[in-house]
Amino acid sequence: MIRVLVAHDTSLLRSALAALLVREPDFEVTDTGWHGLSENGRLLGPHVCVVDADCPGWRRHTDRAAAPPAGARGAGVGSGLIVLTNGGKPGNLRRAYTADALGFVNKDRSADRLPAAVRQVAQGKRFVDESLAVEFLQAADMPLTKRELSVLSLSAEGASVAEIARSLHLCNGTVRNYLAAITRKTGARNRVDAIRISRFAGWL
Repeated sequence: MIRVLVAHDTSLLRSALAALLVREPDFEVTDTGWHGLSENGRLLGPHVCVVDADCPGWRRHTDRAAAPPAGARGAGVGSGLIVLTNGGKPGNLRRAYTADALGFVNKDRSADRLPAAVRQVAQGKRFVDESLAVEFLQAADMPLTKRELSVLSLSAEGASVAEIARSLHLCNGTVRNYLAAITRKTGARNRVDAIRISRFAGWL
């Protein structure tokens, strides 16, 4: 049996995903909210964990989960991580790739893609929905550094230059320089436009 853990911040959606997967005779499926991810990961020892890239903070939650077995890949809750995303968001793919995800499934495609991805990832093999293949190249082209993304994320939450500086232990001038670089690299007109562009691309 393939043990599958579905993690989502919305109860109805994670239940629907679990209902889709539990129909497969070779799957043993459990669903959980973020609050139970670490505990379920330790107790169940899933072969595959499925998360939605549109859930705020999914990467943070999976990073905090229990460590996987030695040599295993994934989100810290099993040997393989599958990330669900839409097309047109290369930033989601980039974050999933850097999180060592093995499966990348397009939410706009047929539902039978997910069971196929689970079986392949459970074997330690990569699964990439063909409709997302081109966007892997776009994901590699994200222009912002990790520090710039941190600055922009705080700005998108409404933080002022001074608040960003305090949070990241920077001086105000450095934060302004980062914001200017972000605006330039994204081709934006201003900070608000840079946030809009980055959200559309899935970088934020």
